[in-house]
Amino acid sequence: MRPIMLKGHERSLTQVKFNREGDLLFSVAKDKSASVWYSFNGERLGTFEGHIGTIWSIDVDSKTELAVTGSADFSAKLWEVNNGKCIKTWKLKTPAKRVEFSPNNDKLLIVTDQVMGEKGTITILPINSNFETREEQTDEPLLIIETAEGAEKVTVAGWSYAGKYIIAGHSNGVVSKYDAETGELHKTVKVHDLTITDLQFSQDKTYFITSSKDKTAHILDVDTLTIMKTYEADAPMNSACITPVKNFVILGGGQDARDVTTTSSKQGKFEARFYHKIFEDEIGRVKGHFGPLNYVAIHPNGTMYASGGEDGFVRLHHFDKSYYDFKYDVERTAEATGAVEVKTPEITA
Repeated sequence: MRPIMLKGHERSLTQVKFNREGDLLFSVAKDKSASVWYSFNGERLGTFEGHIGTIWSIDVDSKTELAVTGSADFSAKLWEVNNGKCIKTWKLKTPAKRVEFSPNNDKLLIVTDQVMGEKGTITILPINSNFETREEQTDEPLLIIETAEGAEKVTVAGWSYAGKYIIAGHSNGVVSKYDAETGELHKTVKVHDLTITDLQFSQDKTYFITSSKDKTAHILDVDTLTIMKTYEADAPMNSACITPVKNFVILGGGQDARDVTTTSSKQGKFEARFYHKIFEDEIGRVKGHFGPLNYVAIHPNGTMYASGGEDGFVRLHHFDKSYYDFKYDVERTAEATGAVEVKTPEITA
């Protein structure tokens, strides 16, 4: 897979995200600007300018009409995608760490940081997406969810299927589940030993994957919060996503710069790791970044993935034929690992 290198940010990437059709890629970094790229060739379409601090998160609605960014400058901004115009700025008490539109685009989720004596919250705002009046957005939230008892600050959060629940990951490795209408806490589960760094859903939003600084990733069921699969890495993980076509998951991370004794990418383990979603085995790695991978995102059709690194680069990898032809040999793997006999000799990944 020959990558397309996207160089449009001056500092470390914080998030990359495809729109629903996958023809556009959105990226944000610590350099105060957001960029939009054509995913098929890596050409930059434009930028969103207006923040005065690190942009931690970005999302785009299902119609690719509106985008939202959350920043360390204590604000979240709503943008028109076609012209880059900022149509609303929400002032917050603390930095916005994660933003996400609801599945039907009528609500916005903002995770605010727990700093300066302020409690971290999940704030839900209504979104007016009507073309003629969408510059008229309210400052009054529909719901403010404070951190659940027994859990530390929220680091990531997202909407489940039909926008029914809000799933949150915390700095102490806990996952919590809330009713999206009332904010009622349904359940909390201790999933990781250290901070949960990312949370991304499957395409139908019935299950999700978490990544953590504890060098693991887990797939959990939305309804029960049961851990269904576990993937073990050899370095702290910053991000994880689930491929929609093949039975794979992709993990991204690496040792922090202060923990690496040399600038070697091998020493820092700056690779995208591919695991078999069902059997949990690592099946390959993709090198290229010169620092930790801060975020990985999969194209909605499963034809490519993007990674944003601490090195300031976005790498777009279009999957080639060998990726689709890959077959996972269960029998050979079982023999190599000393596992019990598997009746089905070969499964197409």
